Amino acid sequence: MRVLLVVVQLAVLLVSSAVMGQLPVPCAGRMERIDSFRSKYVTPRNVDVWLPGGYDPGKKYAVLYMHDGQMLFDSTLTWNKQCWQVDETLTKLIREKKIPPTIVVGIWNGGITRHPDYFPQKPFESLSAEEKNFLVRDLQEKGRTKETFQPASDAYLRFLVEELKPLIDKRYSTYPDAAHTAIAGSSMGGLISLYAICEYPNVFGRAAGLSTHWPGVFTVDGNPFPSAHLTYLQNHLPDPTTHRIYLDGGDQELDALYPPLLLQVETILQTKGYSDQNGQCRIVTGTGHSERAWSNRLPEVMIYLLRK
Repeated sequence: MRVLLVVVQLAVLLVSSAVMGQLPVPCAGRMERIDSFRSKYVTPRNVDVWLPGGYDPGKKYAVLYMHDGQMLFDSTLTWNKQCWQVDETLTKLIREKKIPPTIVVGIWNGGITRHPDYFPQKPFESLSAEEKNFLVRDLQEKGRTKETFQPASDAYLRFLVEELKPLIDKRYSTYPDAAHTAIAGSSMGGLISLYAICEYPNVFGRAAGLSTHWPGVFTVDGNPFPSAHLTYLQNHLPDPTTHRIYLDGGDQELDALYPPLLLQVETILQTKGYSDQNGQCRIVTGTGHSERAWSNRLPEVMIYLLRK
């Protein structure tokens, strides 16, 4: 019962947003905001763009797209007073020349639309009606939806690929190719990042999922989604010679659900030709499901993901 309570609390808290209207203050570099981006695919949401120190329009920059943008930069504006410290980490790594100069695009989640936006749609749609109902019931019981659940991640990815990325490439001095375009997130943000590189391998060349929420819902017992998702990955993972994937998870709190599923994903990566150089799966023992945990391992994740 205690584990279930923790899971429910985390599920509710992960939807929370930062204080609206306040721009994160980076420790270095410059922050710009696109207020309430209007999309024909998703609900309006803020997009925060972090430019590294010394940003020069005369030079070209790699781009990292990150989900749950309100949790990335400024802990004074987040619901739990934690953040990823993305600006601090990338500033240090760029200064030490461990990663190339990189722009970070933090896409805020849509609050109540977060779960359908981030839930991989095609694996869900491969399920039978009875299997879909299993997932819907679990999400309803955990307070994630009151309606019949329907993923909207295909529309969310169209927003990223057809609307947001063209604007970023036009407004800023970027390398627009897949080799210089990465996508990353945690929990459900990890699922949608992996889904993005599978659905749009010509757009995203690198993807990272920290504490990737493999169950999709909040139970593994009788859950049909992980198997459907593994089948999807078997059929849709991109070419390992031109793509790089990083996936991890802890073994505490909500992350305690993940290790057996992550090991199955690792097996599929290996059968598809991925090695430690371009497809790393890692269980981080003693860690749980929080921005503090993700911030602590962010430097090594970014070096792996963004290195040339």
